[in-house]
Amino acid sequence: MTARPSPAITATDAAPRTTPSLYPEPFASIMQGRTKHPLGELFGLTHFGVNLTRLAPGAVSALRHAHSRQDEFIYVVSGHPTLHTDEGATELAPGMRAGFKAGSGNAHRLVNTTSEPTVYLEVGDRSAGDEVSYPDDDIAARFVDGKWKFFHKDGTPY
Repeated sequence: MTARPSPAITATDAAPRTTPSLYPEPFASIMQGRTKHPLGELFGLTHFGVNLTRLAPGAVSALRHAHSRQDEFIYVVSGHPTLHTDEGATELAPGMRAGFKAGSGNAHRLVNTTSEPTVYLEVGDRSAGDEVSYPDDDIAARFVDGKWKFFHKDGTPY
């Protein structure tokens, strides 16, 4: 009989993701200082993902992006990241949250401009056929067969 994983863990005990970024270069290097601890995968969750993410001082969460089919939610656990959206920059604090409805087109990311680390939870669904636009960079992404595939904006694969 296969042992089931415990239904409860301390989030900080979850191993960090081994790949620092799924982005191709030169974008992957921009993610230095970001550490994701996948939480949902520990329990075999397949319909949505949950990460406990740490941003070192000066680090960013992602390229500024918007999903076509994936809802996203973040909750700040500690630190004071700056949320960059189409509306501009907003400083966040522990206990604050933000959500981005699929298809809203509101590109977003977090930037840690402070001298202290930031920790937040990120939750997103795993909708088939999701596409991601990156208004500031020459990159686009499609979720195909359970994997992210990256392209230049002209459609050429990375």
